[in-house]
Amino acid sequence: MPATVRRLLDSSALHLELLAAEFELPSGALETAVAWVHSSDLPDPTPFLSDGVVLLTTGTQFGAADGDDAAAYEDYVSRLRKHAVAALGFGTDVVRKGTPDSLVNACRKFELPLFEVPYRTPFIAIARLAADIAAEDAYARNNWALSAQRAIALAALRPDGLSATLAELSRQLNHWVALFDAAGSLDRKFPADAVSAPTLDAVRREAARLLGRAQRASSTVVVGGESITLQTLGGRGRLRGILAFGHEHGPDQASEQVVTSVIALAELALEQNHTLDRVRANLRRSLWRLLLSGDVNLVEELSRESWGGLPPEPFVVALADAPAQRLESIVEYLELHAESSTSRLFFAATDDGIVFCAERAHAIFGDLAAKFSLHLGLSASTTYAGLHRALRQAERAHLSAVRSGVGMVDFQSVSGQGVLAAMVGADAAEVGRSVLAPLLEHDAKNGTGLVRTIRIWLEANGEFEATSRTLGVHRHTVRARIVEAEHLLDQDLRTFRARADLWAALLAVDSHEVRAQDG
Repeated sequence: MPATVRRLLDSSALHLELLAAEFELPSGALETAVAWVHSSDLPDPTPFLSDGVVLLTTGTQFGAADGDDAAAYEDYVSRLRKHAVAALGFGTDVVRKGTPDSLVNACRKFELPLFEVPYRTPFIAIARLAADIAAEDAYARNNWALSAQRAIALAALRPDGLSATLAELSRQLNHWVALFDAAGSLDRKFPADAVSAPTLDAVRREAARLLGRAQRASSTVVVGGESITLQTLGGRGRLRGILAFGHEHGPDQASEQVVTSVIALAELALEQNHTLDRVRANLRRSLWRLLLSGDVNLVEELSRESWGGLPPEPFVVALADAPAQRLESIVEYLELHAESSTSRLFFAATDDGIVFCAERAHAIFGDLAAKFSLHLGLSASTTYAGLHRALRQAERAHLSAVRSGVGMVDFQSVSGQGVLAAMVGADAAEVGRSVLAPLLEHDAKNGTGLVRTIRIWLEANGEFEATSRTLGVHRHTVRARIVEAEHLLDQDLRTFRARADLWAALLAVDSHEVRAQDG
């Protein structure tokens, strides 16, 4: 605990007396850390003072006259206050009896702590006490640093050494710690719920700025009165992430030593993880190729030694997009998940994305879609003999997820839409909009619902009675709308080909766009 104004005042050996009530001083004024104790009777000692100094004076600069000049005292105290002097001590009975009232009033006006030093207390005793406290605090902080570094070193030996190290750093600093990946996304934080969303957003923005410079750097941001330090991890041109942390009582040499050791351990761990991930990724990619070639037994044997084996049949194949800038973070997350999961999971990063083999209900699919905002496509249940077919199903479901903006799509829902739905694409959508244009324009101009009527009529297999019940209008009204649509489209909707073409157009056009047009 550092020397403070209060600790000096509380010393029974010094007999110091505070000359103003504590409530008259700024909040925390007596908790100000004392950088040093200095004595001077100069009219203006500020050129020789530093911030946080406790100044002692006998008042010779003010003279011994009974008629004190209040303005002179106010000028003196104002200069001290502007120079961030921690407190002023007045030694009595050396030059004058007691502390001048004008000095007391000036200190009260400028909210500077003022204490009286009795004649029997030498100034050097106050300076010695402050020095002794500073030495004790430095010794205690050095012991803390050694103890903290020892605890962090032990944490680094645990299975997930990086997480254990950061958790221990958070405990030692008594402050939250966060790690951002090379893409600027939050990788992990300790404790998990210790930081507010606004603070985290501000730190994330600063992390992205530092990473964008692609060189080693550090910075400090202040959010809600909280000072947060950010330090890049990795070398110039190959940054691995950002470490963000704070201090309960502000940074000092001891805490900086501890943080420096953690930064070194984190950089080593991230570099090792990066190298190991590359090796694992290449191994997984090779095993995936072996699976596709039909050598399931060999892959099972190698996978069992590395990850506990392949998932049992039946399982699903899934395909997820993997942006290059976030691939490392996604793969690291998957590796950690695979190690901790009780159900078997096989995955591999390929040129098309990340492929998975897992049970349909595996939590990893929803986790990935939510955490990384990925699009996933899931196949129908399959066996290893049907791997190629399942992969094609996953590709089709993934394409549907991307087009619709949905996080995860199951092939079963895609196949339920029929063959025509599987054939539509960007080009087909443009053609579909062209086919439907006369109806859309008519509806927009006249406030009618021809497109909606056509859709419901086609879904009802062209039955006017069923369509009229759904729309809540007379069947003759439905018939009149169909005739009008035939006229606008220049098509005979009694033919199968015309109906099929119109249905394909409706499928091809984005459903939200069509519904927005037809009301």
